[in-house]
Amino acid sequence: MAGGKLSPRQKMINLMYLVFIAMLAMNMSKQVLSAFGIMNEKLTEANVSADNKNGATYASLATKASDQPENFSDLNTNAQKIQALSADFNAFIETMKEELTVGVEDTSDFESMDGTDAGNTFFFKGEEYSENGQAFVDKVESYRSKVADILKNAQKKKEFNGIISNVKRRFDTSEQETRDGAKQTWLKNRYEGFPLITTVTNLSQIQADIKKTESEMLSAMVQGQLESDVSMSNYTTILIPDAPATLKGANFKGKIVLGRYDASLKPSKVIINGKEITNIKDGGAILDFPAGDVGENEIKGEFIFKEGDSLIRLPIQTKYAVVAKPNSAVISADKMNVVYRGVQNPITVSMPGVPDNQVKASAPGMRKVSGLGKYMLNPGKGKSVKINVTGKLPDGTPVTSSQNFRIKSIPAPMAAVRGSQWGTIKMPKTSLQKMTISALIPDFEFDLKINVSGFSIRVPGSATVIVKGRKFNAAAIRALGKARKGDMVTIFDVKASLGGNSGYYLKKVGGLNVQITN
Repeated sequence: MAGGKLSPRQKMINLMYLVFIAMLAMNMSKQVLSAFGIMNEKLTEANVSADNKNGATYASLATKASDQPENFSDLNTNAQKIQALSADFNAFIETMKEELTVGVEDTSDFESMDGTDAGNTFFFKGEEYSENGQAFVDKVESYRSKVADILKNAQKKKEFNGIISNVKRRFDTSEQETRDGAKQTWLKNRYEGFPLITTVTNLSQIQADIKKTESEMLSAMVQGQLESDVSMSNYTTILIPDAPATLKGANFKGKIVLGRYDASLKPSKVIINGKEITNIKDGGAILDFPAGDVGENEIKGEFIFKEGDSLIRLPIQTKYAVVAKPNSAVISADKMNVVYRGVQNPITVSMPGVPDNQVKASAPGMRKVSGLGKYMLNPGKGKSVKINVTGKLPDGTPVTSSQNFRIKSIPAPMAAVRGSQWGTIKMPKTSLQKMTISALIPDFEFDLKINVSGFSIRVPGSATVIVKGRKFNAAAIRALGKARKGDMVTIFDVKASLGGNSGYYLKKVGGLNVQITN
């Protein structure tokens, strides 16, 4: 557009040209705003998914800590510390996002969130940080230092070195370098003068970094053990005879299985004492051959599995006894090698070659029930219980035997709805307010009835409401009515007792997190 005197027509053309350029710039800005909004939605969805995965891993680690405290107790304690820090930090950011968008009528209208005033007013006061801005920086730095310190002092420190570096990088609040090479504080560099939608998206990314930190930490804690659990090279072969002992002259019958008793396992080949076994059932090789002489007899061979492009050969080397007459009792717990305090544990007791009516078993809290060799054991205090067995052989000779069983407490229940949903779930608030709050113990061997008599509910932005009974009361429904889409409503402090044994002290019930969908 040249200078000099212009005709009215040329002036009009120039003005229209300027308007056209401005319209292009506005259109590009709207596209960028929409892109940030879509990115924020994707991050929010991914964060919910990450929460669910992390929650399941936290539960798995807690179970392992209960079953194998020597290996997982310290790791679980540190994981719970980081879980608490992460939940607090995530909730802090979620509150920030709510306060930043309090004046936005429709948070799905990304193009309307183009203003910079909300962010500037929230984080800054003149050239200084506002109270909110300083609190935000302090929270980021606190999370970074506390998580790093926990990992530095945890077991298997070497495995956490990379995670510590990631934490320091993700939550770095040091001065930033601008395009012209000047230094600028982290908060000003990331949040001053930016449209509201980019600020909200940035905060969602920090929440994603929190989830990623938890995921990496959990993976480092359990990955080695999980790989050991599933790797074929770590299975152990176990001989399971059909009878506890084999009489001389009879055929030995039984099967060899792998330690996990996994019926889905399909070996490529099984070799026993130089011969291939073709009768494979439920993951075990079925054995049927002459028992041999009295005394110990050896079984040698190998399980062969194909793992990827490689063959895994698991050696079989075990012994079985051939006896002329029984000389010991065999005791087996129907629910693995432990018994649980507070429930009736089924126990089977037998003695080879001795009729059931000549076999007696006794232990504190143990009673006989109908069925051959069937007992129920309700253990009391202590860490173990000894079961004593006496029997009488056909010739009148008495036989005695005993065996110790570990006593474990019932695992902590989890708050649930619909009888099966626990941990972190999604649900409309209109559906949640109609739910009956229950409690269950995931993956527990016993089918227990757990009675719920009360709970508390926390809705973001509202005070905690205490409810008596199993259903939402009016106060809880009013609080829930204030929840917004995406809010995480927490059901916690569930009051529960064991059905049929109200005197048993259950562990604290784990909370239920419900993300509101609409």
